[in-house]
Amino acid sequence: MNATDRTPADLLRSALAADPGRPLVTFYDDATGERVELSVATFANWVAKTANLLQGDLVAGPGDRLALLLPAHWQSAVWLLACASVGVVAEVGGDPAGADLVVSGPDTLEEARACSGERVALALRPLGGRFPQPPDGFADYAVEVPGQGDRFAPFAPVDPRGPGLSVGGEELSYAQLIDRAREDGGKLGLGPGSRVLTGLGYDTWEGLSAGLYAALACGGSVVLCRNLDALPADGLAQRVESERVTHRV
Repeated sequence: MNATDRTPADLLRSALAADPGRPLVTFYDDATGERVELSVATFANWVAKTANLLQGDLVAGPGDRLALLLPAHWQSAVWLLACASVGVVAEVGGDPAGADLVVSGPDTLEEARACSGERVALALRPLGGRFPQPPDGFADYAVEVPGQGDRFAPFAPVDPRGPGLSVGGEELSYAQLIDRAREDGGKLGLGPGSRVLTGLGYDTWEGLSAGLYAALACGGSVVLCRNLDALPADGLAQRVESERVTHRV
């Protein structure tokens, strides 16, 4: 990673330039048996398409606030980086009634209806599948995103000092987010090639750092596990070995 990177989008661009083929996010849902692995290039493509959806179709711009009502999931990570690409403030678990737009999983649709702006719903089905029946009042992410462009350019520059992320009652600028992620990565001993396994949720900074930002800031990758308690007794040890995990959080 480059010392000049001051936003999460900068970090992703640097990772793409350095080694686009390496794994970046490997996701497991142990309640369904799902496993998805995204290389840096594949993840960046999802981010570009989502950022184009956010900036173009949803007409969001720097300083707008997006209530992100999603669990720890590979698509949640995509949305976080897409927000950073546009300059939209991602409010993780935020109040939809006070947000400019909302992105919701299938379990929070009723709560998300409080948003008077644009609403996007994710089915969180394997392979990014769409809803069998689109929820009323929401755009289905899996329907809207495939046709978006594979390259993204923001209409306005993203200010690293501007608000970037709100989680757990704390708001961070993009620059503060990067500094903290690098600090966390240093405490964990992360570096290029590190592979971090975590079962933490995305509803705290600790979970977001372990499950995305610290590894991205240090040139590593994450093995993001949802419903980890559904694994059999020897399952975790087998996963650590098969995924070549170097660090567990």
